[in-house]
Amino acid sequence: MSKTARVYKIEMLIRNRGHVSFQTLLDELEISPATLKRDLEYLRDQLGAPIEYDRYVNGYRIASETRGPKHELPGLWFDERELYSLLMVHQLLNEIDDQGTLSRHLQPLLDRIHDVLGTTHSEAQAIVKRVKIINAARRPVPSKFFELVGEALVKRRRVKMRYLTRGRGEVTEREVSPQRLVHHRNTWYLDAWCHKSDGLRRFALDAIEHAQLLDAKAKDLSAKTLEAEMDAGYGIYAGGMRHWAILSFDAKAAEWVSREEWHPEQRSRWTDDGCYELQVPFADETELAMDILRHGGHVAVIEPTPLRNLVRRRHEDALVVNRLPA
Repeated sequence: MSKTARVYKIEMLIRNRGHVSFQTLLDELEISPATLKRDLEYLRDQLGAPIEYDRYVNGYRIASETRGPKHELPGLWFDERELYSLLMVHQLLNEIDDQGTLSRHLQPLLDRIHDVLGTTHSEAQAIVKRVKIINAARRPVPSKFFELVGEALVKRRRVKMRYLTRGRGEVTEREVSPQRLVHHRNTWYLDAWCHKSDGLRRFALDAIEHAQLLDAKAKDLSAKTLEAEMDAGYGIYAGGMRHWAILSFDAKAAEWVSREEWHPEQRSRWTDDGCYELQVPFADETELAMDILRHGGHVAVIEPTPLRNLVRRRHEDALVVNRLPA
């Protein structure tokens, strides 16, 4: 039995029975007297459990002045493996959150996990260093905008913002009702109802130039509506009429692509010539074409023709730009 499970069981035995003798605890836990003494000290000194020895009943009990819900063992509904997993999740958040916006708010939870595990600061640092996330082409989001949007989401309030549409080089003022945050390819997006265009839109948080939290109540949309309008396309591009792309990867690329998920609704099969055929839905061809181009000459676009022509033009443009001087 792990230390986490033992200290949880010790307190539960005492709470449920009113008082428990040292010998009864030894029998229940099947540990040595020295280990039990260390666990009792850990409960009292590290976790603040109000456990005291009562010589009149010859057992341990919860101090009478602290009976009730005033004390709770922090996080002990997790076992040690789950707690270590939480530490890894914290590190994952830390890696995708370079300004510490998320990890700062989660720090109290992290401190409690270390208390439960009994790890020192140096031991904690050694644990989190075992996880490394490489974020190529990351687009950081200013923490002030991330926190403001997060507050608006929780409190269900509208946001007024000045937003840069990069494709058109246009800056506009918008009032939006935040629906959810989306993390995609190393940056954050906001799915929101735009009251200016009267529809659902996806905004890159790093393209917000100014934002203000309003008192007005946000418009609420169902999860089903969000999924239908924002998740039907490919990648970050949502909305519009859906099409299906059929891609054929040669044997070399197939070793990798056959283990990847390009879309939750994708279909695939192996062909007789050893190629891997992948079918994915898309509404906008931009991001799909980028992913196809990553594989160079190892993939052929079977359908649709407009997508095949776009990929070919991109290859031709790259050839021109990278042509060696005469």
